[in-house]
Amino acid sequence: MYIHKFIAGIQKRDIIEWSLFVFIFGVLPLLMRSEYWVYLSTEIMIWGFFAIAFNLLFGLTGLLSFGQAAFFGIGAYSYALLIMNAKLPFAIALPIAIIIPAFAAFVLGPLCIRLKEVFFALMTLAFSQLIWAVTFKWYGFTGGDNGIQGIPAPKVLNNPLTTYYVIFIVVFVCIVLCWLIRNSPFGSILKSIRENRDRAPFLGINIKRYQLAVFIISGFFCGVAGVLFALFQRSIHPQLMYWHTSGDVVLMTILGGFSTFFGSMLGAIIIVFIRDFISAYTEYWLIFVGSIILICVILFPKGILGSIHSFFGSNHSIKGD
Repeated sequence: MYIHKFIAGIQKRDIIEWSLFVFIFGVLPLLMRSEYWVYLSTEIMIWGFFAIAFNLLFGLTGLLSFGQAAFFGIGAYSYALLIMNAKLPFAIALPIAIIIPAFAAFVLGPLCIRLKEVFFALMTLAFSQLIWAVTFKWYGFTGGDNGIQGIPAPKVLNNPLTTYYVIFIVVFVCIVLCWLIRNSPFGSILKSIRENRDRAPFLGINIKRYQLAVFIISGFFCGVAGVLFALFQRSIHPQLMYWHTSGDVVLMTILGGFSTFFGSMLGAIIIVFIRDFISAYTEYWLIFVGSIILICVILFPKGILGSIHSFFGSNHSIKGD
């Protein structure tokens, strides 16, 4: 019964957006035939996936977190340290590295979800900065502010295009899982908590249990994004855990439309493109970022994709998600 309702609920808009995602990241890099565009597409895809994982908290549940960079960095550092310090083989280091951020979210989650709204955001920010400070100063273990360079990878990933499509497959599977979560009965309960936290308990909903569950799920997917980033860049640094990294994904999500699913990916495309492409021509690239944000705030109050949904009659505002 649920599967029938789920299939019936898939809209033409969803098919179009998924098709665009597959074309842009699955087909376009082959057509471009440029190593630079493969590199840029990989970076955009990882950051977009990171933003989608964050939006499980913000857009779906209404929890604004400034600490998701901690799980992103924990995933990256876990993979690097397991490979380089513990000398574990890739097949063992990879699954352990993606479990560690989820465990960290499991430990930190109960302390964060006790608070509401801005206090929740500040608590996640405090934990993120604490983890960053430890990583930044612990030279004997994390390399301190030098980070970790020369992270090895399987020989099959020495080809940039092969690396790209391995990351594409992982990201695609994870995004499908995020989409299924968002459109499942579990996702509907999270939306009800977002809409009215005070009335949800009258429906028999244990708010803290569901918030903890989505906090762990989001931390897990953020950690996967961090592992992919380390696998892609072959080097990491403590700034991955700094507050402005969380700020970047918040910006991407709001810019694209936090009430939509692929809005975070669209925001990542815009921000990373400006940062990597325009910054090659001018050191004042932040002016372009500020100008685009100003334009979007005035013209697209629901974010770019959210405003497109509204324009074409898809009531995808926060209250209609």
